[in-house]
Amino acid sequence: MINHLKTKILIVEDDVIIADYIAEILQEEQFSNLKVVHDKASALQEMANFLPDIILMDINLEGINDGIELSKSKNNNAAVIFLTGQYDFALMNEALTTNPDAYLTKPIKHVDLLASINLAMHKKELQIFQFKDGYDTVNLEYDDIKYLMADGNYVNIYTTSKKYTIRQSLNTLVHQLPKDIFKQTHRSYLVNKNKVQRVTASSVFVSDLEIPLSRPNIKHFK
Repeated sequence: MINHLKTKILIVEDDVIIADYIAEILQEEQFSNLKVVHDKASALQEMANFLPDIILMDINLEGINDGIELSKSKNNNAAVIFLTGQYDFALMNEALTTNPDAYLTKPIKHVDLLASINLAMHKKELQIFQFKDGYDTVNLEYDDIKYLMADGNYVNIYTTSKKYTIRQSLNTLVHQLPKDIFKQTHRSYLVNKNKVQRVTASSVFVSDLEIPLSRPNIKHFK
């Protein structure tokens, strides 16, 4: 279920009328955490400071296909929905190489806009690990997790910004987290394969930290 009050949406559209129309639709649907920008410089600033959950990105920003390149500078947790003219087939094919979460053709329809946002948020939810931290519920995107380490009856979760400790067995998490992303290197370690910078015969390196790699698990990193 999308939290309309908390979901942050950035609209990047150089046509003021279209941008305002999209914003009005979202406001009618109780999306209140919105930002609207009309140029590349403002978009870069808001992606860095506002940290949107969803970016509605005009492909033909400022009359050229700058929206495609701009989308590559998005904040890590943002889903991108491209906005394009009905007949921009070549541009759309180019945009698809950036793996957007959805795309909409203009004129934008109310029902299509909401469906695309729901689809993008659903995809994000499928890539989140949820757990309790005291009385709080934490939602961690898989991409934010570097590695997990067993510590007795607990597991330490090391992210890009902090460490969490949960009362859980590493073996349980091995089966709970997606196997195509998280690989066991050792009985005490589970590593996000996308964060591995170097592999040797006996170790993997994540953010310059050496993590032991046992012989049976070498096959996961070839």
